[in-house]
Amino acid sequence: MQGRALMDQEAGFKMAKKKWVYSFGAGGADGDASMKNLLGGKGANLAEMASLGLPVPPGLTLTTDVCAAFYDNDRGYPDGLADAVEAALAKVGDVVGRHFGDKRKPLLVSVRSGGRASMPGMMDTVLNLGLNDETVEGLAALAGDDRFAYDSYRRFVQMYSDVVLDVEHHEFEDILETHKEENDYHLDTDLNADDWKHVIAGYKRVVEQTIGKPFPQDPNEQLWGAISAVFGSWRNNRAETYRRLHNIPESWGTAVNVQAMVFGNMGKTSATGVAFTRDPSTGENQYYGEFLINAQGEDVVAGIRTPQPLTKRAREAMGESEPSLEEVMPEAYSELIAVFDQLEGHYRDMQDIEFTIQDNKLWMLQTRNGKRTAKAALKIAVDLCEEGLISKEDAICRVDAHSLDQLLHPSLDPDAPRDLVLTGLPASPGAASGEVVFNSDEAERLSQEGRKVILMRVETSPEDIHGMHAAQAIVTARGGMTSHAAVVARGMGRPCVCGAGDLKIGKDGKEFIAGGRTVKKGEIVTVDGAAGKIFFGAVATVQPELSGDFSKLMGWADAVRRMAVRANAETPHDAQVARDFGAEGIGLCRTEHMFFDADRIIAMREMILAEDAAGRKLALDKLLPMQQLDFEGLFRVMRGLPVTIRLLDPPLHEFLPHSDEEIEEVAKASGMDAEKLKDRAHRLQEFNPMLGHRGCRLGVSYPEIYEMQARAIMQAACVIAAETGDKIVPEIMIPLVAKRAELSFVKARVDAAAAMVLKETGGDVAYLVGTMIELPRAALTADEIAVDAEFFSFGTNDLTQTTFGLSRDDAASFLPDYMRRGIFERDPFVTLDIKGVGALVEIAAEKGRKVRPALKLGICGEHGGDPESIAFVEGLGLDYVSCSPYRTPIARLAAAQAKLGEK
Repeated sequence: MQGRALMDQEAGFKMAKKKWVYSFGAGGADGDASMKNLLGGKGANLAEMASLGLPVPPGLTLTTDVCAAFYDNDRGYPDGLADAVEAALAKVGDVVGRHFGDKRKPLLVSVRSGGRASMPGMMDTVLNLGLNDETVEGLAALAGDDRFAYDSYRRFVQMYSDVVLDVEHHEFEDILETHKEENDYHLDTDLNADDWKHVIAGYKRVVEQTIGKPFPQDPNEQLWGAISAVFGSWRNNRAETYRRLHNIPESWGTAVNVQAMVFGNMGKTSATGVAFTRDPSTGENQYYGEFLINAQGEDVVAGIRTPQPLTKRAREAMGESEPSLEEVMPEAYSELIAVFDQLEGHYRDMQDIEFTIQDNKLWMLQTRNGKRTAKAALKIAVDLCEEGLISKEDAICRVDAHSLDQLLHPSLDPDAPRDLVLTGLPASPGAASGEVVFNSDEAERLSQEGRKVILMRVETSPEDIHGMHAAQAIVTARGGMTSHAAVVARGMGRPCVCGAGDLKIGKDGKEFIAGGRTVKKGEIVTVDGAAGKIFFGAVATVQPELSGDFSKLMGWADAVRRMAVRANAETPHDAQVARDFGAEGIGLCRTEHMFFDADRIIAMREMILAEDAAGRKLALDKLLPMQQLDFEGLFRVMRGLPVTIRLLDPPLHEFLPHSDEEIEEVAKASGMDAEKLKDRAHRLQEFNPMLGHRGCRLGVSYPEIYEMQARAIMQAACVIAAETGDKIVPEIMIPLVAKRAELSFVKARVDAAAAMVLKETGGDVAYLVGTMIELPRAALTADEIAVDAEFFSFGTNDLTQTTFGLSRDDAASFLPDYMRRGIFERDPFVTLDIKGVGALVEIAAEKGRKVRPALKLGICGEHGGDPESIAFVEGLGLDYVSCSPYRTPIARLAAAQAKLGEK
């Protein structure tokens, strides 16, 4: 007990000694830009700007450690914090010659959030704090302007009441708008000091009616109320949503910055604005921004008044008549431009800057690396490199690999009006409009008539492949980010929204209902796959443009990366798209996708429903030439690049006929009795098909299936090798292996079929036989499996399913709850679970290469296109990743960034 007490005492001593508050301003600071984790981005950059000698209003930062203590102590604060804040605030007052709570010379402050990752607009801010019924008179006397003082006071009452006291914002807007209407005012700037006094009185009445006590007059009470509200906003709904969307851990917390106020609302010599050192939309090296005269910061973003452009060039380009900052305040503008250049040179990146001009004096309130479109990110990275500010390696790391999706697919015109009908998961990016249809046959028929359609289904199966191919976009009520619909749509480059739980399709297939709204078949909707939204009517889109900057940056990335990047493709078209996007082979050809065309599905069903090997062989003889042509098409496009072909791996139920009409088709084609076929189909039904008779289990039960596929592969390889002179090296992959004995059994038959083809044709084609590691047992016994396998391809979709015991098609219904409650930080079907699934990949890679040092290792699940997962497998030394064709550039860039991240 004594030891525990001593430990507690030491812990308390360490907490007491911790520095909770950092000061900045007056040409110096306690911190700097490197302390972003502790001071938050805003606090670290304010400190840095102060140390650079830029005009920064002095202030103090309460660290992210305070945020952690705040939540650890049931929203309480550590001992000593209040004294530290009081001392730092007194220091600010000494610098500006005003003091907090002083009636004659009041120090007013802003209280703002500042996490280590920028989260614009997600957390709370309070301005003009320290005003009350007495200090407002002192501010008026100091400024010589009653109107300015009471305008500032009404802003403070409204903002503080909204953020801290939870009084609805509209209550204050109603009072203000009523007063303006009664006095025939049009703008807030029309109100004089007496008007603002009247409005403030109304504001305070609303506060007292709502919270049961008067608006707080004690500046210290105001200060700690605001600080607590800002820390509390770290866990508000919009901040939690933003963090989830941008993968920002909750544990990071936020800092709080308390800073001396400077005023852009002191008349015509004052202004406030937001600016970027380059255009954040295009990346052009031109100043970009807007400002308002006689305003405070929230006016610029609130849309109450229309801001004016920063530069004369921008004003002329926009056809605006109101003067630019360059024209109306030329001296302040020149000083601002000098600061732009200094900050961009210092941070070596485009900066997003907030500034205020108080009585012609420029003050800098914030700088941060500016958010930008993918197009702008590419141009800025390449330009900064060519300007000598950053290296090629820096340029590669400056572009978010995820963001390249914006460049590879159409997107909605940001200025186009839209009418939201339904939301779901953003399963595949891009935007498209078309007529609503509810079945794949109709989608295909209408597409052949030249009409654009959106296929909407409860869920899709491989039998919908023709409809998905015909559709402009796909929407499903069920399924997650790696469901059948999502995987296939990404491979095709189709926009897709999955897991739209509010989607209710009518039983007659003539309409859907969402949120009480009915949309009929044939009506137009627009799908935004990147946002997971469906809009009624046609919404204008913007086509992607791949600039020379794209090619240049990708060339730099290719020179750096170690891992090869392949694509998942089953058709020559997809293979060509992959090659055009820089793929270096096919890492996964799913042969089951080749059997759903109308001319093949019947032969496939014949084979499955056959009672004996002879019947199966008759059906397989029909499929063999079709398969051979498929593989010839792939080999022809890939021109000697590696092509990994996974032998048949569907649950059998996906191929079984379901209707009497389908059974009659098979009976007619095979000459078998329809009733016997129906009975056979019934007997083949499984309770859990995903863990049933599929993968190599089919090859064990029916060896002739894989023998036919091996023959088709080798015959195709011999034909294309002779035709092109290219060295064709097929990689034949045996799926769902759990034991070495399974692989040995199937491999022997593949080898026999290959040998027979080479003997018959006289061809000289080398080939590899390997396996997909997608079961935990296979990973744990990889050393045994590697005796026979010449390569491993990690099928992380199924490996994730079998490790977690999750169905990826059903998990979408509850995964959001797991994410929201912090049980999962990431969707494990999107980003690889490193501790569990990743550990199995690492074990298998290590064990496999101990037995076979030259064992080729790759990953072909959806994780192969996820930058975070790519970074992990780079560390394991895998040879390649494989992803959908349209994610190939993302994987190329992410592989380069992963390699650079090891240095």
